[in-house]
Amino acid sequence: MTLDQRIDDAAKSVEPKVIECRRDIHQHPELGNREFRTSKLVADRLKQLGIEIRTPIAHTGVVGILRGGKPGRVVGLRADMDALPVTEQVDLPFKSTVRTKYNDQEVGVMHACGHDAHVAILLGVAEVLSSIRNDLPGTIVFLFQPAEEGAPQGEEGGAALMVKEGALDNPKVDAVFGLHVTSRYPVGEIAYRPGPELAAVDSFNIKVHGKQTHGAYPWLGVDPIVVASQIVLALQTIPSRQLDVSLAPAVVTVGAIHGGVRNNIIPDDVEMIGTIRSLDEKMRSVIHQRIKRTAVEIAASGGAKADVTIEPGYPVTYNDPALTEKMAPTFRKLTSDVIVVNATLGAEDFSFYQQKVPGLFFWLGTRPKNQTAEEAASNHSPLFYVDESGLGLGIRAMAHVAVDYLRMK
Repeated sequence: MTLDQRIDDAAKSVEPKVIECRRDIHQHPELGNREFRTSKLVADRLKQLGIEIRTPIAHTGVVGILRGGKPGRVVGLRADMDALPVTEQVDLPFKSTVRTKYNDQEVGVMHACGHDAHVAILLGVAEVLSSIRNDLPGTIVFLFQPAEEGAPQGEEGGAALMVKEGALDNPKVDAVFGLHVTSRYPVGEIAYRPGPELAAVDSFNIKVHGKQTHGAYPWLGVDPIVVASQIVLALQTIPSRQLDVSLAPAVVTVGAIHGGVRNNIIPDDVEMIGTIRSLDEKMRSVIHQRIKRTAVEIAASGGAKADVTIEPGYPVTYNDPALTEKMAPTFRKLTSDVIVVNATLGAEDFSFYQQKVPGLFFWLGTRPKNQTAEEAASNHSPLFYVDESGLGLGIRAMAHVAVDYLRMK
């Protein structure tokens, strides 16, 4: 029996266990940097498989190290563990009823992005690969990462902290792979893109300072609401009129605006917050500069003042083109439904690993085949649903990608 056949047989054997594990994690979701139960589940399972572990790392992270019986390179496989502050509306026997505090508000907690599936799949991969460890030509590093959705206010977390605390060192990882379940693609489909695949994401805060006065006499003050409205409209011209959108798309979105308490009082201040999405690092820098210029100069033209703060978030998720080209045949041997897709303006902190070593991030379809993409609830929805019949392909994909990379000359 070939190594590939042994991987497929082992993957089929562990699939029921993976589904059971996914349901358990789904029923007990935890927010970023608070994945205590999930982390213990992962660490205990890796120990049972005889895999060396390092924990804690990045608060609640777990790194597993599986050393093959033959010398070779080191490959990293990543799964994120955190859930979202979303109240589940899907009627399942293992539906989440967990509630907790998030930013001082009581919220429901749900694996509305599919990270429960990621953890279960990678634990399945760990079992598959540990069963063939004597024939592995190299080392596998399993990266079970907290807080992909962002750390709590005032805390570090996620992939950036995993990298900072040495998750890719000792042994030094040569390449890293990750997958993400999605309702955009049906069960049985794998999707990927070489180069920029997901956007860099940054947040901005603009405070417009005017001069408070009675609403009946606006000329006696400086109206920050009018100024802020001009800034909101002008920000939209940055991606649409000031950038070459034929090179890469970008978005500047104002997500909230606050100012004033009464209908007849012009307030002193207005505050707005928003998000910036970009697929090119040079363009990302230009957008930052132009947001500041736009807000400051429009405010000055109205006699107001604008303070602009931009907080960098995740970098562009960039699939190394050479690595992606080498691994594409692996996808095609697993399924005939492999597609190369357009980049999206969503974001992923897997990008921090890719800044350190070459990486490839791909999509695993988990949409029921009787639904269209328009009918299926998106990731982050309280109605998000994972068709578990797609998890088996995820196990095989991650296991074969790891082994094929180690076998490459």
